Amino acid sequence: MIDQNVLSVILGGGQGTRLHPLTESRSKPAVPIAGKYRLVDIPISNCINSGIRRMYVLTQFNSASLNRHIKNTFNFSFFSSAFVDVLAAEQTPKNKTWYQGTADAVRQGMHHFLRHKFDYFLILSGDQLYHLDYNLMINQHIETRADITIGTVPVTAKDAPGFGILKTDKDHNITSFIEKPKAELLPEWTSPTGPEMEAEGRSHLGSMGIYVFSRDLLVKLMDDPDTVDFGKEIIPQAIGNKKVCSYQFEGYWTDIGNIDSFFEANIGLTDNIPKFNLYDKENRVFTRPRILPTSKFEDTKLHKTVIAEGCIISAKKIENSVIGVRSRIGKGSVVKNTYMMGNDAYESLEDIENKHIEILAGIGENCDINYAIIDKNCRIGDNTIIKGGKHLEDTETDSYVIKDGIVVLKKESVLQPGTTIG
Repeated sequence: MIDQNVLSVILGGGQGTRLHPLTESRSKPAVPIAGKYRLVDIPISNCINSGIRRMYVLTQFNSASLNRHIKNTFNFSFFSSAFVDVLAAEQTPKNKTWYQGTADAVRQGMHHFLRHKFDYFLILSGDQLYHLDYNLMINQHIETRADITIGTVPVTAKDAPGFGILKTDKDHNITSFIEKPKAELLPEWTSPTGPEMEAEGRSHLGSMGIYVFSRDLLVKLMDDPDTVDFGKEIIPQAIGNKKVCSYQFEGYWTDIGNIDSFFEANIGLTDNIPKFNLYDKENRVFTRPRILPTSKFEDTKLHKTVIAEGCIISAKKIENSVIGVRSRIGKGSVVKNTYMMGNDAYESLEDIENKHIEILAGIGENCDINYAIIDKNCRIGDNTIIKGGKHLEDTETDSYVIKDGIVVLKKESVLQPGTTIG
């Protein structure tokens, strides 16, 4: 049985500076996505759907909200060995430093992992969006008698410089590796990816940062304290010395490493047929169950918009947007190309009616918002204008950041009525 042979380790990443300010008060795996989920829900759900139910999530920055989310979400039977545990960086007599890289994070957690019986490590990233049955990858690892199997995705020459690129032979054995190659080197780094992929110009194999290691090998590799990163050291050093194989994945996969990719991944969910399918009953994404009322609308025109539960919306129009749980949008407002994460709680009717709150949570009346990410619990006053776009220079203020033309309101920020950005 796969579950008894595999231990999954989900890497929460570093400080998440490229996702700032969304990671200002939370770890990267805890960043809200698609209106009601967290990034960490993706690899955990893939594991559950694959029958793998023993998981550790490694993190070292702002892990309180991640701990709370996992504790409130992934509860298994008392009579089961299943668990999802968060391991924050900890000082021990042998390890007095924070995680120095992906491999070092696994090394520092090894004394926890080895308490369990298993044959294979499944190493995952906590900031990617995809559906994958890990059994397919693990079974290939077993059948080929590989020491290490690396999840790979075929990419074009245009995208290849952003990846670690692997070169394989016809039997999927990885023969060489280069980290983020320059464009002029790419002709020497093509691999046989199959007729369909090659017809699309996807002749280079990029590493997904997903690995299967045979247990004994990874334990041995961890003996060298100078190897701190899988992509930069462990994998390149193993190629040619160990049997390292590629598992080629051809479905939708995206690395949510920066604000631009995060924005595109969320807005992409509004497509008629989104590349990432949240409606696939065979690949459900699990998250915290909330007891919320249905969303309600008043005189609102919706076009290609995803709305989570518990929203109260009187907007004039919402287009190409994702609206998160408990969101409130006032009359006359127009919201386009925006990801609004929503609110953690409702305000009481008494406070609203007695005007105890100067600016209500959510978007006020007669606002015009375009190309924005609105973090949790923001308050946007009436008649506010936010016009994101490539014409804007990157900047940061106390209440918002502009990156790649996208205006990102910081968590719990307040914009006074009549504010104009852009």
